Amino acid sequence: MTDVEVIKLLREALMVVMVVSAPLLLIGMLVGLIISIFQTTTSIQEQTLTFVPKIIAIFVTFIIFASWILHTLVNYTKGVFMMIGKLGAG
Repeated sequence: MTDVEVIKLLREALMVVMVVSAPLLLIGMLVGLIISIFQTTTSIQEQTLTFVPKIIAIFVTFIIFASWILHTLVNYTKGVFMMIGKLGAG
């Protein structure tokens, strides 16, 4: 396995991690922003107020995107296994 193949594999792994985690992180950030605006306008400074809605929103987002996330991870894993098979055969 050459240096170029290793770098390509690591780059693809990082891209898969970023693409798979993006919907969850974006929803968490959006809900956090909405809750922060609500807290600022109502002068409520309760720390636990941000935690529960974020957890619920991320959980619902995960349920919605679970099949896509699983499909993306399985495709990447198949590609890695095929690369391992090519290394073993060569």
